[in-house]
Amino acid sequence: MKRNKNGFIEIEIEEKIQWDEPNGEGCIVSDRITKEGWKVGYMVRDIPRENVPDSGWMFLKGDEDKKYMSDVSHHHIFSLNTVCNYDPDIIDYLHMPVGSALIRTEDGTFVMDDGKMPIYMEKQKRK
Repeated sequence: MKRNKNGFIEIEIEEKIQWDEPNGEGCIVSDRITKEGWKVGYMVRDIPRENVPDSGWMFLKGDEDKKYMSDVSHHHIFSLNTVCNYDPDIIDYLHMPVGSALIRTEDGTFVMDDGKMPIYMEKQKRK
């Protein structure tokens, strides 16, 4: 995989979504997705912050612990459309309400996280 000067996997960005919610399409994404090449395994939507372009979404591989996430160098703010280019499987779930927490299942779909099922972790298919 080719990487840019900041270590992010280089991908071609296409318009995959048009985000029409008022707060904007900013989101937090783990480097495990954008630098290590994993698909989204866990996605959670919090209340969007006001006065910044925030959708409220956070996208993780699913095994990031508090120590990993407390280091701000391990996650970044991207547009939702960019994250959809890293992993288009998330698109159908983006309009879930605030408070939604979803995990990837083995068939590539997402279900609400009830804490009982394991998160299926899978690498992105890139050259």
